[in-house]
Amino acid sequence: MRNNSWIGVIVRFVVSAIVLMVLGALLPGFALAGFVNALIAAVVIAVLGWAVEAILGQRVSPQSRGIVGFIVAAVVIYAAQFLVPGMRVTILGAILASLVVGIVDAFVPTVIR
Repeated sequence: MRNNSWIGVIVRFVVSAIVLMVLGALLPGFALAGFVNALIAAVVIAVLGWAVEAILGQRVSPQSRGIVGFIVAAVVIYAAQFLVPGMRVTILGAILASLVVGIVDAFVPTVIR
């Protein structure tokens, strides 16, 4: 990986952490304690999402914008709370977060090239 690629990865995770902190402040059922935990959550969600895509294929990707991708994203966000200290998510919080992340993803490209 080139230096520019690493910078892009770091920027993506920092931006994702900021988005997660905003979601934690605005959404009911979604809470994150601090920026470090939000950064860890961003990494965990990315890794879990990658693992699910690797196992089930691209059609379950949130980028597919289908209902299956939406549900998988909600499950990934819900599951992340068991791996991230200071993160608490209800099922409703995971669904709302998945919806908001899907909307943000539709307008802001997050694929690193």
